[in-house]
Formats: sequence, C-alpha cells, structure tokens
Amino acid sequence: MGAELFAQFPETTALTDAILGYSIEELCTADPDRRLRDTRYAQPAVFVVNALMGMRQIADDTDGYRFFAGHSLGEYNALVAAGVLDFPTALRVVAHRGELMARITGGGMSAVQGVPAAFVRRTLQETGLARVHIANYNADTQTTIAGERTEVTVAAKAISALPGARVVPINVSGPFHTPLMAPVEPALRAVLADCVFGTATATVVSSVTGEVFDPQVGADLLARQVGSPVQWVRAVTTLRALGVTRFDEVNGSTLSALVSRIR
Repeated sequence: MGAELFAQFPETTALTDAILGYSIEELCTADPDRRLRDTRYAQPAVFVVNALMGMRQIADDTDGYRFFAGHSLGEYNALVAAGVLDFPTALRVVAHRGELMARITGGGMSAVQGVPAAFVRRTLQETGLARVHIANYNADTQTTIAGERTEVTVAAKAISALPGARVVPINVSGPFHTPLMAPVEPALRAVLADCVFGTATATVVSSVTGEVFDPQVGADLLARQVGSPVQWVRAVTTLRALGVTRFDEVNGSTLSALVSRIR
C-alpha cells in the first residue's frame, strides 16, 4: 500500500515516522508484525497514504479543487486537503482516534445492499435489537449496520429475508459509527480541544451532518463522528446542490460507484 509514494514525499514520510514512532513505509509495504489488522495502525496508515495520494492528485490538477468530502476516516484527509487541518495535527488526532476506537471490541458490521435504508431501519425496529444500528448511509439502496456482534448476526438474517436484500459481513472488530462508540467520545474531545481549525481554502462537506463543515465547531463534529452514522448520501446531495457535477476519488472507485447510485 502506497509503495511508490514514500520516495516521492520523503519529508512528509520522515515527519510521519517522527510523529508515530515507527516506519510508515515498513508498515504499509511489509507489515512484518501483522499490525495492519489492528485499527490502531490501520487508521494512520490509510490516512497517510490517502494524504500523499491527495497531494499528488491536487498538484496534477491544474484547475484546482473547490470541494472536498471524505467517508469516515477520509474526512480527515478532506480537511487536510482543504487547509482546515494541517497534516501533523490531523495525523496526531488520527493516531489517537485509532487507539481509542481499538478499546471498543466485540462489535460487528455488515453491508446491506438492494433495499432502501427505511426498510433496514424498520426491520431493526421490528426485531427489537437495541444494540444494532445503521452505521453508514452509503447510497439509496446500500447501508451498513453495526453493533454488538451477536445481534448484528441476528439482524443480518432478518434483513436478508427482505426481497432483493443482500447482506455481507465486514471484517472489523468494533461497532464503528454507532452509539456503542460513546465511551470514546470524551477522550477524543480532549484531543481535539487542542487542535487549531484553520480557514478553509475550499468547501468541505461533513460526513456527520451531510452539510458544509463549519471549522468553528470542527472539534465537536469530529468527536461526534465516531459514534454517528456516516451520512454519505446527504453529503453527495449537498455537493450536487452546491453545483458539483464532477467527482474525483483518490485511490479507487468505491465511493464513485456509490455516488452513481445516489439520486
């Protein structure tokens, strides 16, 4: 992951190593101790590689980018790209975020395709499972559920009975973007309290509210993010309302595919 990038950005790579206390290049390209399975290491790794790819892509685009958005962890990359957070600050927060989120275990997630979110929500209500929630609103007929592992399994079976529904387990350890992550929020707020949120050079859309990100309440939004569902459908709708017609994705086509499935 990112093998060709570290030599292209030696100063940023060295800064990353100094902040994290280990070699980001070794982690991403060799992972000798199998640490990428652990969200404490996976989150900084994904953030750094996305950041480097973003730097390269922005430099290559002569027209410039006026809008940014990110899905979950990717929101930190969007904020860096737009100048709201500087890279070292965001990396430190992401490292803390990974450490804190790793403390919440016993969770599960499953992707749900083929049915609207309203059907998923109704099924969860009907099953009476209090510890399963919609974690991602990804597209008109794609969501993600998350929560206590056993209850997620039960919910998945119930949702699978809906006409057209397809449920696929996701290999994660925590109930990310659900109220079960609430214990993480106070400590994350303490970390974010020391962050300086700058004036954006471009518009960022929040994955928490689906509206334009306000740096004045940036710490609150990012603290809430870990326990709030990712509002990707709302974010894309807001971007379109602002006049966005072209979407570029750093590294891959997953989000681009979701955008095409949002009315």
